Amino acid sequence: MDAVKRTRLDPAQRRAQLIDLGARMLAERPLEQISVEDIADQAGVSRGLLFHYFASKSEFHLAIVRHSSEQMLQRTEPSESDDPMLTLRSVLASYVDYVTENRNTSVSLLRGTASGDPQMREVFEQTRDIMAKRTLDQLPKIGLTRTPQVELAVRGWIAFVEEATISWLRAPAITREELIDLTVQSLPALALAAVGFDAGPDLGLLQSN
Repeated sequence: MDAVKRTRLDPAQRRAQLIDLGARMLAERPLEQISVEDIADQAGVSRGLLFHYFASKSEFHLAIVRHSSEQMLQRTEPSESDDPMLTLRSVLASYVDYVTENRNTSVSLLRGTASGDPQMREVFEQTRDIMAKRTLDQLPKIGLTRTPQVELAVRGWIAFVEEATISWLRAPAITREELIDLTVQSLPALALAAVGFDAGPDLGLLQSN
């Protein structure tokens, strides 16, 4: 990674620059291997100045993870559509493409040492909370009522999507479209299990899609 040209930036710009450099470096190496010295050198600032913006290396790593999570959520923002299943497919296609384009980052965050840090875990859970809310907001459009069982099923489905996508990247035994089909179809299956098969005729929309 080429060093950034030394320029004067206001505090907000400098902080954003450092986080962006960290996120770019995360695409090349695990989070725990991102050093303060390397980032300071790339930004053209002193190590001490970096600690002016971040109290510790751990806080800097946390900011990188938050930035990466925000990028993923932006890429997978649901579009307005009258068909919730088309919305679901679009979101999952965006997620698979994002993880594919940011493979090292995604594997590092979901499988690396960062996942064992309590503050990192909190960021991951907050991200999943947003993903779960987006999914649950779509369910009334297909006749599903939000219940504790359905909420639990959706949370489990999100974990399944993450694991299936990472495993697919490591050993792509099926096509991208087949992976998307699998993740799309697994949500109705879990929803049906959560509410019971006698929940009403509206669930036919789930099965038909």
